[in-house]
Amino acid sequence: MNKEVLQFAALFVVMVLVQVLICNHIALFNVAMPIVFIYFIIRLPISLSLSVLFSLSFLLGVTVDIFSDTPGVNALACTLLAAFRRPVYYAYVPRDDKTKDLIPSISSLGVGVYCKYLISLVGIYCFLVFSIEYFNFADIEEIVLLSASSSLLTFLSLLAFDCLIITKS
Repeated sequence: MNKEVLQFAALFVVMVLVQVLICNHIALFNVAMPIVFIYFIIRLPISLSLSVLFSLSFLLGVTVDIFSDTPGVNALACTLLAAFRRPVYYAYVPRDDKTKDLIPSISSLGVGVYCKYLISLVGIYCFLVFSIEYFNFADIEEIVLLSASSSLLTFLSLLAFDCLIITKS
């Protein structure tokens, strides 16, 4: 098997375990929840075919849904995040042959571009998850508060995690 495939399979398992065993039990001030498992989707190569990307994203979401007792919320949000991923990437990175095969990280994109890419995707995901969970916009203030605080906590957690991975490899 390809070394890269094994690395992403290990990342999938580690992210699900960290989310289910640790992060699902954290709620800072009852408004900020770290959602670290989406790092798997964020980290996938940009050149990955859309069918594989959507399949892996859906599988990741369903896996977290099974262990978190959130029927379909993460599966839908992960699939939608996969749809937003490439447009967000190309909003910050020019389209050329050098950038289409990159794996998004601090080392490949640089700190500024990677932070914009990361915070955009994390913000989109958090807003999607809380909107789907509440399923109405009567509580828009609470949705925005939960989304913003969870986005910040998740962004900082994923940035730290990316720094750990880069220094280890």
